[in-house]
Amino acid sequence: MKSLCLLFILNLSFISFAQEKFDAASVEDFQKELNTQYADKQKSPLTVSDREHFKGLDFYPANDKFFVIANLVRTDSSKPFAMKTSTDRKPMYRKYGELNFTLDGKPMKLNVYQSLDLMKIDEYKDRLFLPYSDLTSGNETYIGGRYIDIKIPSGNTIAVDFNKSYNPYCAYNHVYSCPLIPLENDLPIEIKAGVKKFHD
Repeated sequence: MKSLCLLFILNLSFISFAQEKFDAASVEDFQKELNTQYADKQKSPLTVSDREHFKGLDFYPANDKFFVIANLVRTDSSKPFAMKTSTDRKPMYRKYGELNFTLDGKPMKLNVYQSLDLMKIDEYKDRLFLPYSDLTSGNETYIGGRYIDIKIPSGNTIAVDFNKSYNPYCAYNHVYSCPLIPLENDLPIEIKAGVKKFHD
């Protein structure tokens, strides 16, 4: 069985790194790279049949509304825990902190996590995992929610670009093992940004 122990950040370079304002070109680059990888036989999570007919993923139009600067409240001395996945696999994570921001004039909060596996690799030890679901989940977007990869900031604010939301590999192929979205990361709004669902 294939797994996603190291998540998608090992393959995708256009993640939220020290970005201070919305950059439509960066979102376009993100989408192009995602499509390139999904068309690549060696990197694609798609089934053989889906890859043969692959024309590109369906994205929402880039929208600066869904680029936010969040306040990061770090969680001191958080204990590692086994994150639930779509299979019996339970990779170890720790809660790195809480992101507080505003969307549609409403205060929002998401927990952000750090993989214990990635912490052991110099190239990826500064990466954070942000899984979330919202009111589009199961309708316009994948029912299992979506992910964003971000980099640990030096200060107490962090850019979160929902336009760079991507689906778990499980949205494309059931052979993968994907972290499930924690209940506390379900947003009570529609995030019409990032990639949409692949199959109806």
